[in-house]
Amino acid sequence: MEKVSFVVPVFNEKENIEPLCRAISSAMEPTPYPYEMILVNDGSSDDTWTEILRVSGDYKNMVAIDLATNYGQSSALSAGIDQAGGELIVLMDGDMQNDPADVPMMIDTLKEKDCDVVSGERINRKDAAISRRVPSRIANFFIRMITGVKLRDYGCALRVFRSDIAKNLGLYGELHRFIPVLAVLQGAHMEQVPVRHHRRKFGKSKYGMGRTFRVVSDLLLIVFFKRYQNRPIHFFGTLGIITFGAGAIIDLYCLVLKLLGNDIWGKPLLLLGLMLTLGGIQIITIGIISEILMRTYYESQHKKPYRVKRTIISED
Repeated sequence: MEKVSFVVPVFNEKENIEPLCRAISSAMEPTPYPYEMILVNDGSSDDTWTEILRVSGDYKNMVAIDLATNYGQSSALSAGIDQAGGELIVLMDGDMQNDPADVPMMIDTLKEKDCDVVSGERINRKDAAISRRVPSRIANFFIRMITGVKLRDYGCALRVFRSDIAKNLGLYGELHRFIPVLAVLQGAHMEQVPVRHHRRKFGKSKYGMGRTFRVVSDLLLIVFFKRYQNRPIHFFGTLGIITFGAGAIIDLYCLVLKLLGNDIWGKPLLLLGLMLTLGGIQIITIGIISEILMRTYYESQHKKPYRVKRTIISED
């Protein structure tokens, strides 16, 4: 039977540690799946780590990871995923708003649909409408529109992955917000199912409007990854050719004016043409260098730009 690894990053969640472990155990004990709980303390400034150590004595299947400082949710998730030994990996928040009781249903869906990722969709959200739900809906709309990955709820942290997908997400920065997109970049088949959502009982929310600009910046990065990660020359080459072409047309026009006897020296149009021409050459050069770096990345680390889902060999 496949092993299930729960990866839970926690930051200043002292009061939620014991209820969280109890809820995961209650959800998984009736199932046939062996499981482990990996709690990643992301540099908490309260007694979260002390509480994790205290509770760990009651659970033989618990792994505690203490990060040196507060690296952020993406890095904490990455640390837990690297440690995970299960064939199935469950990601969830440690604030007890996700319900571990939904996980067995999500695992069943993953197997029945033969998919790689099952993501939760929060039903009857208990967050504050203004500070959380409205920004979340706006963000979901833009992410769907820009990335083309059609999920109704990107913000739900409760997700079940096949191990090979989770371990190749490459999380850092604020990219945990775009985990579904990162999974699709690997060719993952994803399903979304309704899950429960509870009001936070202890601690304070770590999310706020201050994350907006960081999320938008990472969204631009995700769009580049989705379209041009393996062939950056397609982006820089196209942009460079357009820029160079516009500059060349302007330069040619200025040359005609010069031949007709007009004084073009120092004219803004001439300067614009020269800048566009040189800028186009530089952008194309950046594209070529990026292409070389990408090839070096794959070849030096023996990485493959694809994922094989299954291999079938016919026998004589």
